[in-house]
Amino acid sequence: MPFERRVTRKLRVGGVEVGGGSQISVQSMTTTKTADVEATLAQIYGLAGAGADIVRVTCNNVEAAEGIAEMMPRAPIPIIADIHFQHRLALAAIEAGVSGLRLNPGNIRNEQHIKDVATAAGDAGIPIRIGVNAGSLDKDLLDAHGGPVPEALVASAMQEVRYFDDVGFHDVKISVKHSNVRSMVESYRLLADTTDYPLHLGVTEAGPPPGGLIKSVAGIATLLNEGIGDTIRFSLTADPVEEATAGRSLLEYLGLRERSSLDLIACPSCGRAEVDVIAVASEANERLSALELPIQVAVMGCVVNGPGEAREADLGLAAGRGRGHLFIKGEVVRVVPEAEMVDALVLEARLLDEQGAEARLAAADVTAADIAEETRLELISLQGDANRSEEKKKAVKDVATRPDSD
Repeated sequence: MPFERRVTRKLRVGGVEVGGGSQISVQSMTTTKTADVEATLAQIYGLAGAGADIVRVTCNNVEAAEGIAEMMPRAPIPIIADIHFQHRLALAAIEAGVSGLRLNPGNIRNEQHIKDVATAAGDAGIPIRIGVNAGSLDKDLLDAHGGPVPEALVASAMQEVRYFDDVGFHDVKISVKHSNVRSMVESYRLLADTTDYPLHLGVTEAGPPPGGLIKSVAGIATLLNEGIGDTIRFSLTADPVEEATAGRSLLEYLGLRERSSLDLIACPSCGRAEVDVIAVASEANERLSALELPIQVAVMGCVVNGPGEAREADLGLAAGRGRGHLFIKGEVVRVVPEAEMVDALVLEARLLDEQGAEARLAAADVTAADIAEETRLELISLQGDANRSEEKKKAVKDVATRPDSD
């Protein structure tokens, strides 16, 4: 079922469209000194390779602005300059040819300075993100609202919007980031009800994985599922490549971006499993990830329910009675000895990528389905039917055919 996206204005960050129904973009930020052009470009290329569509670099001194000027012609994705306190560095970044700016309203408070930057950005045809952060709100807003509550974050953003309106600048996207997930979600909901500018989602200062990943997914995915959000960033205390990878993966798992990498699903295992599902899934994940194939693969602990439960997967493996049962879209196509099943899975993944699902189904071993069914029935007879399907079917039939009482 497709997401019903919130309708927003559209803008461009370099060659990337944001808002207005455009695909949701992934952002990250470099951790290098921007003045170190070669190191920063190397990190930007790594981020682009991991799925980032836009990158942000700090512009905290003149040397950083000069570095932006040098790297802009060589960067594989658009660069946004992150500005704190000094509005002249925003003007310098514009002069350097940057693709966009991020301004924190809590750090640049002089109204005329803000308007000067907006005017220059408008003349250069580049957008500005109003990046509100709960940790750096204007003291007057904190006092007025009693703390960094959603109303205070949104008020900060809309005050900046009014400054931009005064000079006719409207190429704007907005973020209202908070380190508390529930406060972050409520802030963006309120903002989405207040304005139609595109929104940049993120949980600020999320921390290192796994906690930082969990918090980011909890906040960002909640909003995306509500149709809110046009571009995202995972703010992790980690290599920024992890941010880009996580952001891209989240969009793919939600069906908001076309799959570009492996999606391995696996059952959590149970007493019915006759193999170490965790070990098999780990080996399969490592070997299949190296192939960089955009497919969904299932690793299931038993053949009783595996092919049926994972019938939507492009390719799957179910174990049982010393054998591995390979299936494509729920159809068993090959049965191999247990010791060879991961090798067979990797080979089938390669062939599936080269030939397509129809060709691989046509090439199926004609005895595979019968063998799988025999194994399934054998396991049910030995272990019982965990789903009690036969018992349930009989009860359903009894209810449906029971005569009405007089």
